[in-house]
Amino acid sequence: MSEYDKFLTKVLKGASDSNIPFSKLCRMLKSLGFKERIKGSHHIFTKTNVEEILNIQPKSNLAKPYQVKQVRKLILKYKLGE
Repeated sequence: MSEYDKFLTKVLKGASDSNIPFSKLCRMLKSLGFKERIKGSHHIFTKTNVEEILNIQPKSNLAKPYQVKQVRKLILKYKLGE
C-alpha cells in the first residue's frame, strides 16, 4: 500500500480529522484531479463534474477538522478515491 493510499484511507476513516497535515490534504486533492487556486490563505479546489467548491485554509500546519469532513463527504459522494 502506497503512502497516498494510506493517507486516503486515514481521511476516509475519519478517526483523526484534527491531525491531518494541510499540505498532504492539498496534494491528495490535486492527485484526485482537483484544480487549485490560492487567494491569501484560502486554497480553492474545483473539479469538472463536481458541483461543490472546496475552500480550505490551514490552521498552523494542519487542516481544520470540519474541512477534512467536507473533503471526505465529497470523496464519498462522487466516489473519487476508487
